[in-house]
Amino acid sequence: MSLNRLLPIEAGHNFRELGGYQTTDCRQVQWHRLIRAGALGQLSEADLALLAQLNVTADIDFRSPTELEAAADRVPHTATYHHEPVFDTDRTESSKTNAELEPLLVADPDSGARHMEVTYQEMVTKPTSKTAYQHFFAHLLATPSDGAVLFHCTAGKDRTGVGAFLLLSALGVDAKTIEQDYLLTNQVNEAFVNELLQRFASAGKNETYVHNFRSLATVSPRYLNATKQAIAIHYGTVNDFLTTGLGLSTGDLADLKQLYLV
Repeated sequence: MSLNRLLPIEAGHNFRELGGYQTTDCRQVQWHRLIRAGALGQLSEADLALLAQLNVTADIDFRSPTELEAAADRVPHTATYHHEPVFDTDRTESSKTNAELEPLLVADPDSGARHMEVTYQEMVTKPTSKTAYQHFFAHLLATPSDGAVLFHCTAGKDRTGVGAFLLLSALGVDAKTIEQDYLLTNQVNEAFVNELLQRFASAGKNETYVHNFRSLATVSPRYLNATKQAIAIHYGTVNDFLTTGLGLSTGDLADLKQLYLV
């Protein structure tokens, strides 16, 4: 899995292409049609021009209302903005201050990872979360064949990661490739996360705090597996979740493949 999937965005974070992934029926996700990303609030004029050049026609924002109020998206002129909050408040902790995170981070060394597991389960069980992803697929289906869809949260790793997992599953990309795409966030964020952890250690934060912060700031197969396990318990297969949980028809799934595969 290569970092050449990163878009050359100057003032944004974790903007990545989903194009080029192979499906199990030997097709391929189209390039420049599906983009996963972090927040858009600080994009430069050059960034907006690049997204407009890619003909981004839908900007789908998975952040909570509070996150949106703190930093509204800068949207390319080609795109329509859609606010589809996965949670009413940020359960992934991407927007929390260090003071707000302190009670969680100083608990036992596994508290951060356990919190993320619960959050990943809720992304496919909470009604608000299912509604957000249901609308996500509706926007995907409504996008013209020459348009691109950009979907994001604050860090572009958790709510966006589950969105990418569901989308690539619907398109028929194999589970190993989907997990590799999900884990690519750790490579993208490695220097940033390590710098933060070093800063906390230098400030006297204990080992438990630093370890738990790493759990919150990174992605893990353990988290994605929590989503898969919740789907298995409540629905069966991922396809069952797409059809029963999100209401996608067989025709919708065929249309998605027609729109985004070659």
